[in-house]
Amino acid sequence: MPASDAHLLERELVKRVLERLGIPLEAEPTTEGLRRVYAAWCEQVPFDNVRKMIHVHSRSTLKLPGSMAADYFKDWLHHGTGGTCWAGAGALHALLSAMGFHTERALGTMLVAPDLAPNHGSVLVRIGHENFLLDTSILHHEPLLMLKSWETCIDHPAWGIRCYDRGGRWHIQWRPLHKPDGFECRFESFGISDDEYQARYDQTRGWSPFNYQVCARRNCGDEVIGLAFGNFIKFRADGSVITTPLDDAGRRRVLIEDFGMSQEIIDLLPPDSPTPPPPGSRTAANSQAR
Repeated sequence: MPASDAHLLERELVKRVLERLGIPLEAEPTTEGLRRVYAAWCEQVPFDNVRKMIHVHSRSTLKLPGSMAADYFKDWLHHGTGGTCWAGAGALHALLSAMGFHTERALGTMLVAPDLAPNHGSVLVRIGHENFLLDTSILHHEPLLMLKSWETCIDHPAWGIRCYDRGGRWHIQWRPLHKPDGFECRFESFGISDDEYQARYDQTRGWSPFNYQVCARRNCGDEVIGLAFGNFIKFRADGSVITTPLDDAGRRRVLIEDFGMSQEIIDLLPPDSPTPPPPGSRTAANSQAR
């Protein structure tokens, strides 16, 4: 990893992060080592927008939280927070690189609607002649081997995913918290630069579905737990889903008790607010016309 990379991590910080994850500092960059790191990440490093909501609500002009991998990990160690896809993927990329893995940033599109521009960051790891995908939003627990056939799956009732080729591009069918029947993430390219990641993350400052309502997700044993759209959601080990509506106090309690976030950071979290339609969308235009 070049010294100019904005995500360069100091050895002492890498040591602290690996200790928290329960991974030996001297762990070798092998397939088994990758499995251990990623499984620990999925259990202990949440996908969440807590710090981003605080930042956007404050109207700060500083870099978005987690733009720098070192800051991401310092916040996680101190407050128990993670980040959204750009921050999480950048941080995991930096950690694995510091451990000696050959990693690349990946660019994808969460297909919440057709014809969207790329809106998702992930991580590719090369070990020998094999490529593995590790996603800090989908949290599929084990590295996903990217076979030449482009047809593979992780068979698990809670976080299972199915992958396939369509039109020469890799697609993952996965289970978002708010849509347990699943939708697709399409991967566009690999080897993305840090500068492009930083720019794409910064573009979410003005509008993003993660700027208005708290969202969090992590694996918990054989289950997935999370917050989305004012609900506590659990994907159980048998594949069933439990959804429990929560008020603002309940959401804060879950973040502290179930996600281990600090009282200090949750006290700064603004309440949820309605998510406006994306700028330039038909819905936004119709709303303005009224």
